[in-house]
Amino acid sequence: MTTNKLAQGMRLYYVKQSNRLEFGIGAEMPAAYKKFYAEWKYAKPTPVHYIEKEGKYERNEATGEVYPIQNVPLPLKYPKESHQGLWGGEAVIQGFQKRHPDKQKIPHFWVPALKRSVVYSEVLDKYMRVTLTERTLDLIHKNYGFDYYLLKTPAYDLKSELALKLKKKILEALSEKSLYPNDPIKKEKVYSRYEQYLSAYTKEEIEWYGLNWHEACVKMFTIKAAQTVIAPLKHQYRAELITELQNDTKKSDEAEESSSWFSRLNPLSKSTTTS
Repeated sequence: MTTNKLAQGMRLYYVKQSNRLEFGIGAEMPAAYKKFYAEWKYAKPTPVHYIEKEGKYERNEATGEVYPIQNVPLPLKYPKESHQGLWGGEAVIQGFQKRHPDKQKIPHFWVPALKRSVVYSEVLDKYMRVTLTERTLDLIHKNYGFDYYLLKTPAYDLKSELALKLKKKILEALSEKSLYPNDPIKKEKVYSRYEQYLSAYTKEEIEWYGLNWHEACVKMFTIKAAQTVIAPLKHQYRAELITELQNDTKKSDEAEESSSWFSRLNPLSKSTTTS
């Protein structure tokens, strides 16, 4: 009995979480958007607020006991302000803080230190003033430029909608080769530097990249509306009426023709008697 209950509990523990791409309008989304959304929302992000330990077990050097390693992510909050800046994967940490040994723990939120700074995109040839964290600046310097940082970082680590939309603009500029329209030499130089990152995306994937759920639904409904031609019912009823009248006229003509032939063959008809 205990074994059965344990098995049932394990089945409930490993129950598959609902995925909005598997039902409703999500199931009708193109594969290009499903690929981006699954990478953005469902892939495991790189640990930022804790150090992930390797292996399955660790030994306590003081007691010699062996414990299983549990890399449990911290509960993170991504407010709407995080999508308006570049937080570099950081978020608001929700937890408890004990400020006095004789008092209970109280709820506390740890917010990243934000600053205003200017970033430069070589592909877009634009300077942009954005809100970011110190970690974002470190990642930009580590990748030797803002464009390299966006192109090398997957969606689940960028997190921010602003970062994803800037990455989309960079990919579109590279795909359409619309960068530096007035400077062909600089255009070829910059394009050759970043064109290697286009191989990971198709044209359709770039078109759907960086759209949040609401924007993707609006785009999908627009495509479906353009494909569906709604004709007024009066045209359908008019065509049905014309067909019905044509059938009635044909039937009356056939009936009249058959009655005329019958009258010619009938010896008692008026025409036969007169003759």
